[in-house]
Amino acid sequence: MKRAYLTTAIALALSAAVGCSQSVNENHTGPINNDIWPELDLPVKQKPAMEQRIDELLAKMTLEQKVAQMIQPEIRDITVEDMRKYGFGSYLNGGGAFPNNDKYATPQDWIALAESFYQASVDDSIDGINIPTMWGTDAVHGHNNVLGATIFPHNIGLGAANNPQLIKDIAGVTATEVMVTGIDWVFAPTVAVARDVRWGRTYESYSENPQIVHDYAAAIVEGLQGDVAKNFLDERHVISTVKHFIGDGATTAGIDQGNAEIGEQQLFDYHAQGYVGGLQAGAQTVMASFNSWNGKKIHGDEYLLTDVLKQKMGFDGFVVGDWNGHGQIQGCTNANCPQAANAGLDMYMVPTDAWKPLYENLIAQARDGIIPMERINDAVRRILRVKMRADLFDKPSPAERPLSGKTELIGADEHREVARQAVRESLVMLKNNDGLLPLNPNQQILVAGAAADNIGQQSGGWTISWQGTGNTNADFPGGTSIFQGIADAVTELGGDVELAVDGAYKQKPDVAVVVYGETPYAEGNGDINNVDYQRNNPVDQQLLEKLQAQGIPVVSVFISGRPMYVNPELNASDAFVAAWLPGSEGQGVADVIIADETGKPRYPMTGKLPFSWPANPAQGRLNSDQDSYAPLLKLGFGLSYGEQSTLADQLPTHFSDQEMLADMPIFDRGPQSPWQLQIFNEQQRIEVTSSVQAIDGLRSSTFDDQVQEDAREFIFADSDTAGFSFISPFSRDLRAFAGDSGVLNLSYKVDRIPKQPLYLQMNCLSGDCQVKVDIQPQLQQAEVGEWQTLSLSLQCLQQAGLNTSAVGEVFSLAHAAPLTFSIRDIRLIAEKAEDTQSLCLD
Repeated sequence: MKRAYLTTAIALALSAAVGCSQSVNENHTGPINNDIWPELDLPVKQKPAMEQRIDELLAKMTLEQKVAQMIQPEIRDITVEDMRKYGFGSYLNGGGAFPNNDKYATPQDWIALAESFYQASVDDSIDGINIPTMWGTDAVHGHNNVLGATIFPHNIGLGAANNPQLIKDIAGVTATEVMVTGIDWVFAPTVAVARDVRWGRTYESYSENPQIVHDYAAAIVEGLQGDVAKNFLDERHVISTVKHFIGDGATTAGIDQGNAEIGEQQLFDYHAQGYVGGLQAGAQTVMASFNSWNGKKIHGDEYLLTDVLKQKMGFDGFVVGDWNGHGQIQGCTNANCPQAANAGLDMYMVPTDAWKPLYENLIAQARDGIIPMERINDAVRRILRVKMRADLFDKPSPAERPLSGKTELIGADEHREVARQAVRESLVMLKNNDGLLPLNPNQQILVAGAAADNIGQQSGGWTISWQGTGNTNADFPGGTSIFQGIADAVTELGGDVELAVDGAYKQKPDVAVVVYGETPYAEGNGDINNVDYQRNNPVDQQLLEKLQAQGIPVVSVFISGRPMYVNPELNASDAFVAAWLPGSEGQGVADVIIADETGKPRYPMTGKLPFSWPANPAQGRLNSDQDSYAPLLKLGFGLSYGEQSTLADQLPTHFSDQEMLADMPIFDRGPQSPWQLQIFNEQQRIEVTSSVQAIDGLRSSTFDDQVQEDAREFIFADSDTAGFSFISPFSRDLRAFAGDSGVLNLSYKVDRIPKQPLYLQMNCLSGDCQVKVDIQPQLQQAEVGEWQTLSLSLQCLQQAGLNTSAVGEVFSLAHAAPLTFSIRDIRLIAEKAEDTQSLCLD
């Protein structure tokens, strides 16, 4: 009855909220409208015996031990001896962090690390107490940090399937594979309702429809944790985290970690429904969000974290922070933030070496009364309650648990079959002229496109590495690319398949399947200001048009983490399938688009759009209340086999917004596609694929400037010349930036004024067009340790010999003396600001 009531309430509230103009309180230090939020009858009840056990434990604990329970460091920043000494309540591995800092760590390596930290936590020889720690990981589409694991479609594709039972099955598989590696706790599900697809985390959102998110949250929590009445948090289930509370999908312009400028009713109607569903299924932890709500950071919002979530909605588990999210609160740093605890944050996620000063500051602030002891005790009680509900005090150690070490379960065939089903059900067909799909297998089929034989690209971000970059097919043992899936299906049924990524076939095909789309990205790096696919560089459109001009029917399989403006690509396609980010089981695409030997579908085409599809490049914002908004395709659209296409053959492709040339980011929190970061010396050149990488003469690592790992430093040694560069695998036409006002803009800082030459280079892929200039004289006025901006005229670089029509190396810096050179933004700008001077260097 409760769920039925909520379903009705959502529908009523949404109908009222679409055109709502609700006033907001920028500070909301007290209740605004607490009646909006429901009192939930949560299924996991407190047990007097357990609460008594917690009382007895709290009475034994020192303040230092209590604060340690509230600290969650990262595996790269602590040792086993740190765990033994301090007894942290938990620890995590961030995206791209592995045991021994080894991407190729085996499941046994993961188990060994889990076991060593666990044994250190229960060793009372130093701290006098034996509270077990727990390991949290971002297993957001399968156990995606571990090589060989089953990688499921990202949330946006699962939303297209609209199948809660499938979601529960996926969560169950994920829990199993996680427990094989000895881990207790998963930071999932993400229940954001993305309202602007320019947001780089849109693919982590199941749908713009909050009802789908509500139902999925309940399903995935139950799949991860088990049924509260049957197998709750037993030896085959893990603790789940509903995240990110709250409004992460509502930020203005889709800016990651930005400001959700919406009223409280809309906050509940759209952005709270995943929490209603997840908490009613028994979720034990909630992660606070990076974003602000009307100017106030959620990590420091007592009204939302305490008054709403804990008191009104009745959540009695604990609230964990996001990656140094507390440090973004006004007046806080990563190492000093009592405001977060007082607002209701129970566990600080504090990677980097900030954990130790934070720990010491929290102890001092509790002693001084800045943080009341009742708040400390409440936070620790909540953490201990979850640990007891998960039976961590009484379960065997990680290496001795029933599933631990059963490596045959990692990527098991039955798990991959669940993922393959998810791929099939996630596909959405936007166009199918003349019933081209499904393809008769008894013909010559060309498979083309950069994503055709690329499991990393089809899996997207949060896959092995944080951003999903730096992976090859060899990093997905047991996985299948879309090309391989098509080839297997077609050859089995008597046809022939040729792979030619660039479309340069050897035998003219009867039909071409072109697989292309966005390259991997994760939070921050994925933010865009315009939804035009391949804006200013339409290489995939050109490939489609080239094939069509030869009389070859074209099927587009579009890989993306969001709906995008693709009118030109739709016009150049006879059939078009949105495949989202399908993960490691690419044969699921072939299951649907390749017919059986009689020409009939082997599986139906059932997916429906989880988000409306934009009609022009500026339509990032969804379901705007402006009358001018009209999507190309509405939420829920999706052709089935046998249905006629409804899109016009020639969709409009000219919009005034396209005339404005967008900035081209080269480095913005990380390398931006297609640019790849490499480091080099006189002997070798390697791609940078992890947070820390080094060669002789140069060490490079990420660091937190304003947000998580958004800047990178390069530490040059006193040795032969070494350097770093941004390379494209194909040449880029940058002539549009070589006008009077076009600049290469660099945000940098140095730890000293260099006395040796500091060479900036740009180069093309073919021919001799290198430009090499010493920028050391320009740095003489730099203020050491402070961020500086350097703007270089592209027109001058072109006049110096750079072929801007075919640039392959856009930025390279080389040096041969001690220097720490840090960057946080490099980009090409067509129209520099009026007050910005650009340099012409000799």
